[in-house]
Amino acid sequence: MSTRAVTLDIRDDGVGVIVIDIPGKSQNTLGQALEEEFVRVRAEVERLNLKAVVITSGKEGSFIAGADIEMIKNDITSEAQAYEGSRRVQRAFDEFEDSKIPYVAAIHGACLGGGLELALACRGRVASDHRKTKLGVPEVQLGLLPGAGGTQRLPRLVGVEAGLDLLLTGKQIDGRRAKKIGLVDDVVPRAILVDAAAKLALKLAEEAPAKSFADRLNDFADPKALRELALAKNPAGRNIVFSQAEKTLEKKAGPHYPAPYEILEVVKYGLEKGLEKGLEREAKGFAKLAMTDVSRRLIDVFFAQTALKKDDGTRGTNVAPREVKNIGILGSGIMGHGIAYVTVGRAGIAVRMKDRDDASIARGLAAVDEIVQGRLKKKRMSKREADQQLMRLSGTTDYSGFAQCEMVIEAVYEDLGVKHAVLKEVEAVCAPNTIFASNTSSIPITKIAEGAARPENVIGMHYFSPVHKMPLLEVIRTKHTSDEAIATTVDIGRKQGKTVIVVNDGTGFYTSRILGPYMNEAAWLLSEGVPVEVIDRAAKAWGFPVGPITLLDEVGIDTAAKVSKVALEAFGDRMDTPGNLDRLVADGRTGRKGKKGFYVYSDKKGKKKEVDASVYDVIGVKPNEKKSYDEKALGERMGLQMVAEAIRCYEEEVLRHPRDGDIGAIFGLGFPPFTGGPFRYADALGPAELLRRLRVLEEQHGKRFAPPALLVERAKSGRRFHD
Repeated sequence: MSTRAVTLDIRDDGVGVIVIDIPGKSQNTLGQALEEEFVRVRAEVERLNLKAVVITSGKEGSFIAGADIEMIKNDITSEAQAYEGSRRVQRAFDEFEDSKIPYVAAIHGACLGGGLELALACRGRVASDHRKTKLGVPEVQLGLLPGAGGTQRLPRLVGVEAGLDLLLTGKQIDGRRAKKIGLVDDVVPRAILVDAAAKLALKLAEEAPAKSFADRLNDFADPKALRELALAKNPAGRNIVFSQAEKTLEKKAGPHYPAPYEILEVVKYGLEKGLEKGLEREAKGFAKLAMTDVSRRLIDVFFAQTALKKDDGTRGTNVAPREVKNIGILGSGIMGHGIAYVTVGRAGIAVRMKDRDDASIARGLAAVDEIVQGRLKKKRMSKREADQQLMRLSGTTDYSGFAQCEMVIEAVYEDLGVKHAVLKEVEAVCAPNTIFASNTSSIPITKIAEGAARPENVIGMHYFSPVHKMPLLEVIRTKHTSDEAIATTVDIGRKQGKTVIVVNDGTGFYTSRILGPYMNEAAWLLSEGVPVEVIDRAAKAWGFPVGPITLLDEVGIDTAAKVSKVALEAFGDRMDTPGNLDRLVADGRTGRKGKKGFYVYSDKKGKKKEVDASVYDVIGVKPNEKKSYDEKALGERMGLQMVAEAIRCYEEEVLRHPRDGDIGAIFGLGFPPFTGGPFRYADALGPAELLRRLRVLEEQHGKRFAPPALLVERAKSGRRFHD
């Protein structure tokens, strides 16, 4: 086995094959050591005067998965250092592009960030048709921009619109989609990938040097070139594209994320001034962004997610998860069919879905089919894959087929008596070691387990709606839950494509518990006469994706009113409510599901909405719409409620680690990612300053803002939560 990260082999047809395989790593990442290896092997290629070269990976499932993020976080300490690092990689990749010997990238697995930038510097690209093959430039999701030529080469290759779409979203696309937009030249089975790339490389060696995309814009016989001529070469057309992109960013990214705006400027500058000046501007943009707090916090989130992938949630026993081939699901409604889809579609596990009657089962099966057909229509999967997923799903109105289920997930009505009843039924028909997982969002798992003959098998799996779109799964363990049940449940969640956190049991667990005070504070603001739209706008300005009043309508006003009573009973005066939700429920307002809540939903799908002014009469307040509100202060007032409650959850050992609290709040509730989560936010502000702000709010508004004892202690010691 070679100890080198890059090796060169010569095929019988005279094509050199550069194999990237960093020793001791599961994935190839781009760092200075790899850059130096490229310099060495390129010199060897030139010395041998090879006809053509293929670049591929020795890792299964990874071409190059991007830059070494740990190096960016720990080793880059100044803009000057970041700038020089970017320019160094750019120069290395320029040599691949400028070489008279054609290089072709043979891509299998993750080809992201710097990996795709290397591929872009090659004269050709061939991708495997495997589902693991993904291409993209996700740097924007880390608050950065591609710093190795990606902002310049990508739009020139695939066009401005397609290029900006990839650069500004960080989305990853498969080989088929990549070929459609012109990102790769061909898509072939994994088994013949290198052969196909070698064939393309030899063909390119026989031709004149390939035209750049910018040159091809002058080929008026090409319809795509004509469109790009209007968009990229014509200043007026270019301004229209960038103007529209900026408007979209203002709506989606808001003012808190500088990276997408910087990307837009860098791409535009390069198209106006040329490739070389564009590369220099790219390096400056990368350096500037690398030093921002936003990028540092987003990188913290990235590392937290990475750490969670290695955490099985057990009490240090490292017990192996059980093999699960069949899962039963009780309930085929919104949550039930959503869980069914991620199980058959992503985890590849057979599902037996049970409901009370044939009509309910038919609706559940149809809902899963609708999700699958939607993905098929968008070419996210093949017809064969869609058929395979649906073949794993079956329905029933009794417990037939449940005897072979290693796990049963209940998604039935939020009533303790109902959950006790189905638990007993499951234990009667299933094997003694079958795991029983409850999807409850509010009832403590310990109370559900009180009705169990085998409480060690009972666990919580709190999904978020819509299940197939929301990334988080909150796994809740009781004092009696076995480590095997925990490890198995975490493993299933990951196979379903979820980011999984494991928390200890308690009222509201973690996410529902910290959401309560935030939503409750919005209700108090409403009772003070702050208009609905101002409250929502203030929360969004603070960084939340949607406002709390909109969220109340989404989750259901009746549901929120019920949960608030549970919280008041569990936590006392700190969760005291103004009572306006009860008045709304009495008035028949349930929110979007009933097309009547704080907003009026005018279209058939219930999406178009405007504030229902009559809501103020129902709750007995008169909105002060002429007053000028400090929306920043209002947003902070709501946000600090969530931060304080997160700290309490850590204090009471509901959370095992601040990392889990940050990830749970961001991926489950939309806590502003640019802050890094409630604990990173507290650390950045400083415990003493956070305590001071809560004390001020406590004086103004009472016990709701009483600071957690742990925060008081940290303010005295000066110790951060992520120490």
